[in-house]
Amino acid sequence: MRPSTLEDYIGQTHLVGPGSILRRMIEQQRVSSFILWGPPGVGKTTLARIIANTTDSPFYTLSAVSSGVKEVREVIERCRADNNSMFSKGRPILFIDEIHRFSKSQQDSLLDHALTRDSVLSKMEVRIESTDALFRFAGGDARKLLNILDLLEQSTPAGEPLVISDAIVTERLQENPSAYDKGGEMHYDIISAFIKSVRGSDADAAVYWLARMVAGGEDPEFIARRLVILAAEDIGLANPNALLLANATFDTIHKIGWPEGRIPLAECTVYLARSPKSNSAYMAINDALAAVEKTGDLPVPLHLRNAPTALMKQMGYGADYKYPHDYPGHFVEQQYLPDALAGTRFWHPADNAAEQKLSGK
Repeated sequence: MRPSTLEDYIGQTHLVGPGSILRRMIEQQRVSSFILWGPPGVGKTTLARIIANTTDSPFYTLSAVSSGVKEVREVIERCRADNNSMFSKGRPILFIDEIHRFSKSQQDSLLDHALTRDSVLSKMEVRIESTDALFRFAGGDARKLLNILDLLEQSTPAGEPLVISDAIVTERLQENPSAYDKGGEMHYDIISAFIKSVRGSDADAAVYWLARMVAGGEDPEFIARRLVILAAEDIGLANPNALLLANATFDTIHKIGWPEGRIPLAECTVYLARSPKSNSAYMAINDALAAVEKTGDLPVPLHLRNAPTALMKQMGYGADYKYPHDYPGHFVEQQYLPDALAGTRFWHPADNAAEQKLSGK
């Protein structure tokens, strides 16, 4: 069932439909390097094979997870041989699956290849003094490594050598916070680590991941918004002040912006991380929503209904309602849930002092 032609390929019309950029590249036999990003099963490998078939090009595949440096270099040599062969009509196509999972040694082989084969970099004088910062900022993501090389090339004055060193890479990336890849996978990995560190009460780890986002130029409102959600979901009734502080942090960010905004963000992060944790409110609304989904629109008990007209009063709307303030302690037992759910518990207080007090225990 795997499509073998563009006509059989379903979806992604913005890429391969009539007049699209990728289709024009294929039709003109001028396919350049590019990255296909998306979840499994959307057709990345299939599209690569279709391009190879359509352009009559040799097709090679590698996995960044299972292929070592030896395999990378071997397949590059085969591609080079095919490119020089008189029997090959199209340029060889190398498809690397999971390319963002490259190890440091694999990145090193990719770096050697980019500097010698890239149409721009191959014409420049390149001096490699150190690569630790390059690989550290790439974080095993070959897409980021190539983006960093592109950034270094663009920031190198014409006629001067392109120097790759820890100091230069760090400096250029700090000047270009967009290299953090705020819309990419690392963005979601880091915010995930941040949230899980706060939830796990590790203030040191939480501040570290916060620093990674701050240094990378993350939107401060994005961070503050996640802290507000986290305060309600993971701390909740165990410490209601957490939500107040998170909201105050969000407001403060609006008022002072960067770089001072990092300070209230850090304060809120440490406070939330060290606060007692409870998700009882979060679980309560989820359970209640599940009950609504299961039971539908159950009728409101008559004694709880509003009775703005005489007819409604005659029908029993509001009758037998007990006004709590008329009773000792401003409390009286009566049914508030629909009859079909009478006695159902949705909120289960967690084992902490604040919620035990709320539950009357």
